Amino acid sequence: MSDDYNPPNDPLVIVHRDHHLLLVDKQSGLLSVPGKGEHLADCLISRVKAVFPEALLVHRLDRDTSGIMVFALSAQAQRHLGLQFEKRQMKKVYVARVWGRVAEKTGTVDLPLIVDWPNRPLQHVNHETGKPAVTDWRVVKYEENATRVRLYPQTGRSHQLRVHMREIGHPILGDPFYATGDALDAPRLMLHAESLNLRHPDGGRGMRFSAQCPF
Repeated sequence: MSDDYNPPNDPLVIVHRDHHLLLVDKQSGLLSVPGKGEHLADCLISRVKAVFPEALLVHRLDRDTSGIMVFALSAQAQRHLGLQFEKRQMKKVYVARVWGRVAEKTGTVDLPLIVDWPNRPLQHVNHETGKPAVTDWRVVKYEENATRVRLYPQTGRSHQLRVHMREIGHPILGDPFYATGDALDAPRLMLHAESLNLRHPDGGRGMRFSAQCPF
């Protein structure tokens, strides 16, 4: 996967900026942080720092996932936001197009996940050593051979949404790691971080930020 890294060169899309917070809309195909090796140095945090040198990382999105990301513009904000993630107070909503017709309208996937060491960075379900991982989902609409869903992760495990959808028989379209056959036939990973609810580090006011789904 790393050998064909060719990230998009579109300008930075800033959703919100104040003295503590910077919210941007990350594009699919762009790493959140640098990978190993010079060819994987270009990433969102480096592009953000070129404009806002004080920016600090708070969380990540997978390379092929698009959508809303928050950066801290002060050490205080980084600590505050980090605690919100740690305590699961940060609420994230994703949009995805998944393979097949999902029979039920809503549901919850509760399957523990851990890294699949021989096949890193892939994750897999492991009921003995996996860490708790819970995803709520809701059908938005049915398409031909696919279903558009909203995903509400209650935990933040690596590849959580991608593995959980695959495990219930509906892999996310275009997923190079977890989809197979016709489910791979998509121009990109059809997963987008649509919105983020957080408390502002200065005063604790609840705020919601969103980035429009591009597919």
